[in-house]
This record gives sequence, C-alpha cells and structure tokens, in this order.
Amino acid sequence: MIKYIGSKRALLGQLTGAVRAALPGGGRVCDLFSGTARVGQALKREGHTVWSNDLTAYAHILATCYVQADAVVWQDKAERLIAELAAAPAMDGWFTEACCRQARYFHPDNGARIEGVRERIAALSLEPELEAIALTSLMEAADRVDSTAGVQMAYMKAWAARAMKPLTLRLPDLTPGVGRATRADAVQIAPTIEADLVYLDPPYNQHSYLGNYHVWETLTLWDRPETYGVANKRIDCRTRKSAFNSRPGIGPALQSVIDALEAPQLIVSFNDEGYLGRDQLIEMLSSRGPVQVIEIDRPRYVGARIGIHDPKGRKVGSVGRLRNVEYLFVAGLEDAVLNAAA
Repeated sequence: MIKYIGSKRALLGQLTGAVRAALPGGGRVCDLFSGTARVGQALKREGHTVWSNDLTAYAHILATCYVQADAVVWQDKAERLIAELAAAPAMDGWFTEACCRQARYFHPDNGARIEGVRERIAALSLEPELEAIALTSLMEAADRVDSTAGVQMAYMKAWAARAMKPLTLRLPDLTPGVGRATRADAVQIAPTIEADLVYLDPPYNQHSYLGNYHVWETLTLWDRPETYGVANKRIDCRTRKSAFNSRPGIGPALQSVIDALEAPQLIVSFNDEGYLGRDQLIEMLSSRGPVQVIEIDRPRYVGARIGIHDPKGRKVGSVGRLRNVEYLFVAGLEDAVLNAAA
C-alpha cells in the first residue's frame, strides 16, 4: 500500500471487529470514501461483499485492484503482465521533467522508468481489472522510491535515501472474491447505495487528498496537466474542491450523506483535528439509533511531526502536538453486541 495520511491501517482491528459484530454471518458493506482501499480489502478478506467508492482516479484504481479484481480470475494474468512491464524501456519525457526535475518527487532515473512503464500500460488497452493491477503495481513501486515526507505537497531538499534505489515492480496482494469499485461523488451516489452497513471515512479538514496525492492522480490519468507552484501540482487542484475540505461545507455535506443512506448500520471514522467535534458527530448520527464511540490514541502523520519549513528547507515553525485521537462512531449497533466483539 502507498504511504497515505488517511490510512486506517492502525484502526483495522477495531474496524473489522465492529463490522464483524454488526454482520456476524457476513454481509454487504460499502466503503464510500475508499482512499487506498485498505479497509475494503480487509473486509473482503473477512468474507463480506464489498463496494468501494472514491472520487479520485487513483483511489478508484486502487479499489479496482484490491476490491473488484478477483485473485482467482486475475492472478496468473497479472503475474505475466508485471513481468512484461518490468522489462519496459525507460522514457525520459513529460513526467520525468515535471515530477523529477522541475519538482523532485523521484530521481530522474526512476522517473524515466516510471514513465516507460506507464506508456507501456497505456499502449496495451488492458481490461479494467488488469489495468488497475498494473497501475497499482506502478504506484506502489514509485512510492517505495519517492523523496517526500509522505505527502506530495512538497519534496525533500536533498534526495531521500530510498529515492536512490532502483524502481522495482511487484505484484499487488490480490484477494479472492467478488467486489465492486466505483468512482463517484459521495453525496450524489449515497441514495443509490444498497448495503447492510456503510463505512464513512470522509476528508475532515482543509487537507485535500487530491492536493496531497496529485502525482498519483496524474500517473493514473496520464493527461500531462498544466501545473503550478513549487510543488508542480495539477492545475485542477485549484478547481476540484470538496465540501468536506471546508469548515462551513463539511457539516451539511456529511449530513446529506447520512440522511440519504438507507443502510441500517453506519460506521464513521473521524479525527480530533477535524472540522466537526465528537458531540456534533454523535448528534448527526443519533437518528440512526444508538451511537457508540471508540477512541484510539495515535501519533500524528510524519509530515505534521517534522515541523514547518520554507521552500529552501529552513525550519520556520514548530509542531503544536505529536499525537491525536482517531474516532470510530458506530451507529445502529446495540452496545452489548459491540462490547462482545471488542
């Protein structure tokens, strides 16, 4: 999996336990803001039928790989494809210039390898699942040799040690079973969701996932976008704005999703750095039945722990705190059932 500030890796035990308590015999689960698809894959492995959705193109690719693609169907084909792509010749073009020289997310040698593999994928006209597996392999390979602190808002002043290692493709860890991946706005798709339980992990403050991971969006879309700023962000980072990244917008947007969903049970992930407080979220969910809150103390993401720096790499600000609280709000599940699962 790629490095991701929204990753729920540390919460997977509590989250899958809550879903297991809600649906002891398995069931239909929708992850409406799927991100890296880590949660969807974990739930698929638990035996649930999973529907993963996200609006960004790169997240949709990850969900298609880890949730929609059935390992039984695609494993052998994917192994052959990854071996073929590993032999693709390097190509020093737009991506290498924009993401390795104008901005230094990858060493140019690896940038040219990334570009060569991506061009080969584009030329093959692959089936959606196979293309998603190939692009996921490439994203994860690039992530292992990047030169950032974990987000693509900036890059290291000097090359990170891992950036000097050669790019190596690996087959993603595919999961057997049936799943579904869609790319849609959560507010718009919420009324159409058919599931026994919906998991909501929305953006919760000003940090846009598109802005933080714009290189993955470009690598997925392969559209040579106009860019701006020292970070060479895609120009549409300025226009593709989400209500969930807005203090006045997040409450109405999340409430509209909650109200539109017909699933009897909801689980919501949030964070004490978010625009909405604990009590507000409990009130928003109270119409769905009893609301229980699981609190998990966690270190803040690495970018927040290293301090604030100017474009020349000089430290110009200090970190206010090193830890935060992750919340899981569980609505519609009886206390005794959840306590037994914990």
